[in-house]
Amino acid sequence: MKVFQRIFDFYLDASIHVALGVFALLHITGYTLNVTINPHLGGFLFFGTIACYNFVKYGVEAEKYILMVDRYHKRIQFASFIALALALYNGYFLNLDVWIAVLCLSCCIGLYALPVLPHVKNLRSWGGLKIFVVALVWAGTTVILPILEKKYSVYWDVWVETVQRFLFVLIVMLPFEIRDLAYDSPELKTLPQQVGVKRTKVFGAFLTLPFFFLIFFKDVVSQVEAIATGIMFLILGSLMFITKRNQKKYFASFWVESLPLVWWCLLAGITWYY
Repeated sequence: MKVFQRIFDFYLDASIHVALGVFALLHITGYTLNVTINPHLGGFLFFGTIACYNFVKYGVEAEKYILMVDRYHKRIQFASFIALALALYNGYFLNLDVWIAVLCLSCCIGLYALPVLPHVKNLRSWGGLKIFVVALVWAGTTVILPILEKKYSVYWDVWVETVQRFLFVLIVMLPFEIRDLAYDSPELKTLPQQVGVKRTKVFGAFLTLPFFFLIFFKDVVSQVEAIATGIMFLILGSLMFITKRNQKKYFASFWVESLPLVWWCLLAGITWYY
């Protein structure tokens, strides 16, 4: 059992579960916007997410990332370099428009993680900005990139989907913000630090409303999408209700981060049923 526990912890700590979430959101876009997902784009985002998230989590300072001494984190570092190599391999097959968008999104990540402004360590130090930057990057990555890869124009439904995806990621991040109250420095001024846990949960519950009703602003919306989004609306609302400050070990890191996979499975299952 200890072996399985270590493997599972490594799976979470090495950001593989997060990468699966990004992969799921990418394929959700395929369902909702009727876009065929290029396998190379899927591979690029999956492996790129592992490398990127591990860099942000364990190596915001480049020296720290290169000179890790802990054996466990060295394994994560090794996995990250392999993931980066595989991401670049898949990225070779992507077009210039995708790479330009990736560069723009990478700049957002860089501003979030690295000290580039005077008197400010990074954008993480700007109170409450963190979750909005992450949500923006996830939305752009999982909605805009597959459209650019197909060389389609960014039409109305794409913008609606991008806003909806932004709201979804924002809601999903709130349990992490609440959990990290015990560890975050007061200087970070996260949303729960500024408004409290109760108001943060109310804020998240409120966001579920536009998340769901935005689908009715689309020019084309299927019955499958409406049902799956409605179920996710109920799940996200319940999530805000059950989220607590003192969470069990895997509540956020596994169960909450599984919600993109749940959404993807709902779309696939309902599609199969109909």
